[in-house]
Amino acid sequence: MADVGTHTRYAAPSRLLHWTIAILVLLTWPLGLMIDFAKKEVVLNFYLVHESIGFLVLWLMLVRVGNRLIIKPPVQDGPAIEQIAAHTVHGLLYLFLIIMPVSGFLATNAHGFPLKWFNLIQVWSPIGKSPDIAPIFSAIHFWSAWILLGLFAVHMGAVLMHHVIRKDDTLYRIL
Repeated sequence: MADVGTHTRYAAPSRLLHWTIAILVLLTWPLGLMIDFAKKEVVLNFYLVHESIGFLVLWLMLVRVGNRLIIKPPVQDGPAIEQIAAHTVHGLLYLFLIIMPVSGFLATNAHGFPLKWFNLIQVWSPIGKSPDIAPIFSAIHFWSAWILLGLFAVHMGAVLMHHVIRKDDTLYRIL
């Protein structure tokens, strides 16, 4: 095994945020897809859970950005092109993990459905019902979800390359 144990791990708050957000996104994404197939009687429940988890992802991502500014990640070795690719994919993941919940929240608001977070707390609607712009936010949300899925695939491909092919400790740094 090449390079195992030679790198430091990400700080505990960074690892916790990474895995919490990953799990929430992996729950939210299929929920969003299932909304179209849910029975009419339960479709609003799917929306509520999907949007509530998405809103939580937004706030956790904002915390994660702050965390990233305060706690620097461990030094990354490897060819410059791989480092550029890794920074680009991570940056785009961060960007779309903010764009997607913001656009979803605004789309729902614009369609006339303000968020009651986990059916507990009414969230202020910044735009209110706006049928003219609702389709724009919905399209942004839809396409950002597919872009995020593509970025996730690239990210997982890189993880597998490091862990299975190179047998380095890249994966262990985030565990």
